[in-house]
Amino acid sequence: MNLLALREFSYWMVHYRRSWRGTIVVNVLNPLLFLLAMGAGLGRLVDRHTAPDTLHGVAFLAFFAPGLLAAATMQNAVTVSTGSVFMAARPGGSYRNATAGPLDTDDVLAGHMLFMAFRIATSALCFVVALLCFPSLRTIGLLWLVPAALLTGLAFAAPLAAWSATLETRQPMNNVFRFVIMPMYMFSGVFFPVDQIPVVLRAVVYATPLWHGTELCRGIFLGNASQAAVLGHTAYLAALTVLGLALARRTYRRRLFA
Repeated sequence: MNLLALREFSYWMVHYRRSWRGTIVVNVLNPLLFLLAMGAGLGRLVDRHTAPDTLHGVAFLAFFAPGLLAAATMQNAVTVSTGSVFMAARPGGSYRNATAGPLDTDDVLAGHMLFMAFRIATSALCFVVALLCFPSLRTIGLLWLVPAALLTGLAFAAPLAAWSATLETRQPMNNVFRFVIMPMYMFSGVFFPVDQIPVVLRAVVYATPLWHGTELCRGIFLGNASQAAVLGHTAYLAALTVLGLALARRTYRRRLFA
């Protein structure tokens, strides 16, 4: 990271200053309302009619909250790494204006990725603040949820930024959200344990970054994850982030110098 990359980061921060109040409200109120409805409301029925060991021996709210954080982080990462990259990489977009000056493609990528990390981390922090409204969720595990969520978000943001820079229209982004992100949201262990999914589909679920992010956040929050499990999930998400950044360096160069 150098000063030129920080100039790109400051560009995105200037834009964000105009809308940050709205995003903070959404990032706090949405998870709070969802937790009230699904966790505290529906959760009482689930706890009443579910065997104690079904949800790792904890109440549905404690099971659901870290999974929802991982899913919300995924959605936020998709938002900040697709549309903005697509528009910035187009002819006349901010990327091309930046590289016409002293910045090169690596500076542009590093600065924008730093901004994405900032957005993902602040959204996760707002979510954790919302969790403090529930006395039963005030555990020591809350302290580690933000870095776990950040890694989960970057595992999505880096590859998606690499891909979004190559697009000519918005339609592929809509298709990915509809046919990839939403099914992942529903079946990656956020709402129920993955062992309730048919065996033939579990291998697909285990390969998704959201499952690894959900298990990492949940294991850290509940304090029942083994060191091997935490290291495994962390390594998977970190590897996906590094791969995404490597691909982004290639696609940014091809796109901006085409």
